Amino acid sequence: MQLLEDFKNGLWQENPVFRLVIGMCPTLAVTNTAVNGLAMGLATSFVLISSEIVISLIKKLIPNNVRIPSYILIIATFVTFVDYFLKAFVPGVAASLSLFVPLIVVNCLILGRQEAFASKNPVHRSIADALGMGIGFTWALVILSIVRELLGMGSIFGLQILGSWYPQMIIMVLPAGAFISLGVLIGIMNYISSKGVR
Repeated sequence: MQLLEDFKNGLWQENPVFRLVIGMCPTLAVTNTAVNGLAMGLATSFVLISSEIVISLIKKLIPNNVRIPSYILIIATFVTFVDYFLKAFVPGVAASLSLFVPLIVVNCLILGRQEAFASKNPVHRSIADALGMGIGFTWALVILSIVRELLGMGSIFGLQILGSWYPQMIIMVLPAGAFISLGVLIGIMNYISSKGVR
């Protein structure tokens, strides 16, 4: 039961994007297309899950006064793996995400979960927490990306949905569109929560 609660936290009640409003740099910067949003969500989830497992396993071996640098070193190891993986197998996506892949190292979501959860809980609970937070972060980025791509270019995942008659709203794929879309989605989520729907 506790594992289920740990997992569900990140999906809605403590969703990193829509409720905690952390990890905003990639959220606003790379969600101009659904492919980019999905790729960033999966990359961040992999790093989050892997680093939570390792830190939860070796937390008693890390001296308290060097725990944050140690966490960053572990996170950077997995980010480097993701960076090279994307460049080797999906170079187009790697080019689109650009420097935002290395910046996963300093993503508040990942470092925050290591300090707040993985360093204090056993491995099985850390895995449940990381899965929930990772899926929550990914679905939030994909929803935001779909809204921006659809309104900005009339397509979703590169497939033209609205046809040539649609007057593309370029502002939606620019940073201003990210702020507008995120604000509207947070408002919708707060409205749903106020109605008691979980």
